[in-house]
Amino acid sequence: MPLAEELLGQAAAAGLGVCMEKANGTRGAAAVRSAAARLDGLALRERSDLLRDALLADLPDGYPRTEAIVRTALEDPGFTGWMIWPVTEAVVSRALEAAEPEAFDAALALLADLTPRLTAEFAIRRVLVADPERALTIVQQWVHHPDEHVRRLATEGTRPRLPWAIRVPGITARPRATLPILDALYRDPSEYVRRSVANHVNDISHADPDLAVEVVTRWAADPDEHTPRLIRHALRTAIKKGHPGALALLGFEPAADVALTGPELTTTRVTVGEELTFTFHVENTGDTPAKLAIDYVIHYRKANGTTAPKVFKLTTRTLGAGERASISRRHSFKRISTRVFHPGSHMLELQINGVAQGKAGFDLVVPV
Repeated sequence: MPLAEELLGQAAAAGLGVCMEKANGTRGAAAVRSAAARLDGLALRERSDLLRDALLADLPDGYPRTEAIVRTALEDPGFTGWMIWPVTEAVVSRALEAAEPEAFDAALALLADLTPRLTAEFAIRRVLVADPERALTIVQQWVHHPDEHVRRLATEGTRPRLPWAIRVPGITARPRATLPILDALYRDPSEYVRRSVANHVNDISHADPDLAVEVVTRWAADPDEHTPRLIRHALRTAIKKGHPGALALLGFEPAADVALTGPELTTTRVTVGEELTFTFHVENTGDTPAKLAIDYVIHYRKANGTTAPKVFKLTTRTLGAGERASISRRHSFKRISTRVFHPGSHMLELQINGVAQGKAGFDLVVPV
């Protein structure tokens, strides 16, 4: 992932200042230029918020005049890239504080026009929070838009668990509210859009895996050539969690005739920064081929001494009757920003078609 200064850094902020000076006439962009000098040390969203507030200081009061200036800026091909994020946020701020009720609809239309320059998926969340029913009625119309970026905004901006974005209670509490959008786009000609649809369904599966399976089962009955791949991506979390309906839909039936030996660990003591290698053997003892989704689970030790499981994809394969396979894998304990390692007992467990099959313990050492 690029650093914040590489996405919304001095160059992008300076470019925003130039574009707004051209579009804003005599009012200029003094606040944006001042904010551009204060970006160091800020996270990406903090940079966007700082530049949004600067834009609001430079732009005239009232939504109509703000929109007019932003639309003038859109005539400039240089008005593009990460500088657009704070612009979308400023547009929404003006619309939500506007006295004119039509500003709400106008802001959504402007976000649709801005999103080909850089996605408006973060800013649109505040509109959805303010009035989800009204916003979704408009967003639903975008599924027929000729621009793939706008169609993607319809599904990406309404995701229940969109990364970096605020939650929308009107969507998380009613996940079926966005299904008409997904139903209209799952066979979209654009992979960019279809992948967003799959990610949206995966978000739904975190809270309601039965609903996610219900949706993709309906799509499986009316597919195109891309639908099987979309379904696999959409159900990835449900598969990791061993949801029976998700596994069955992808052809992974209960593995009653599969024998597992292992896992065997190369060591029972691992230091943070090292890797743990493990091997296991799986055999189909039945008379028919067995399609297997094999994952492994690390039960990480928490600060309070309890453990929390994390599932990792390992492999999928089909074993013929009587066939045996030996599989090895290495798991890294390299330090990462999204996980804090705690010393002590950990557990590695295998999972075949959603069912835990074998486990082995080890100790994790955290250097002082």
